[in-house]
Order: sequence, then structure tokens, then C-alpha cells
Amino acid sequence: MAGFTKAEREAMQERAEELRAEKGGKTKAKNLEALLETIEELPAGDRAIAVALHQVVTEVAPHLDGRTWYGMPAYELDGDVVLFLQVTSKFDTRYSTLGFNQDARLDDGEMWPTHFAIPKLTDDVVKRMRTLVRTAVGD
Repeated sequence: MAGFTKAEREAMQERAEELRAEKGGKTKAKNLEALLETIEELPAGDRAIAVALHQVVTEVAPHLDGRTWYGMPAYELDGDVVLFLQVTSKFDTRYSTLGFNQDARLDDGEMWPTHFAIPKLTDDVVKRMRTLVRTAVGD
């Protein structure tokens, strides 16, 4: 996966315009544009993971707003970051990390994981992302 297709970029640009029209939407639109620029600038492997995550969030949690957080892709609800991606190229690690903050609804007993290593993008990884994001937002 090289990045977003032309049709996806056009749809995201339309969404940014819709956000601008909403009350307080200019900030959301700017945040979304910054997120998309950040994703497009990532090296190929990191970009593929970030694009897949963005597509998953758009599908299963469209009410989350995209933004950057510490220069990395993130998604928030009511101003609080719910989930984020730390990529290998920024932190010089052997895997990217999909992380969830305290507002994510991943609770499972007395102890549960909040960070997930992604060494490379596969179909199974995308399925797991979808499940985790859906669970995190309570759907």
C-alpha cells in the first residue's frame, strides 16, 4: 500500500471542507489536514500502517477526529486522544505501536493491554485494528 488513492484524498479534502463549515470546525479541518500530510510524508512501511489505521478509523469510528499527537497520527473524541500510532521511523524501533489512552474502552478484568506492536502490515493486522478500534469506542 503506497498511500492514499486520488479518490481517497479527494474525499478527505471534502470532509475537511465539511468540518470547516461546522462550529469549531476550522480547527478540526486543520487537524485532519495535518494528519493527512503527516501520513503522506512517512516512509513506505510506516505510511502503509498509518493509511490502514486511518481507513479503519474512518470506517468503524467516524466520530473520532483525526489529528497529530507528538507528531504522529492520532484520533480524538471531544478533545481527548483515544488512540494513536507510533511509527518505527520516528522512534527508531523495530515495530510500530498502536496505542490506546485511558478513554479507550479496552477494559478486560483487572489488567489489559493498551499498546500493540505492528512489525508489518498484513490482512490479519488490519482485522485486529478494526476489532480494537471498534472495542475502544464501545461499538
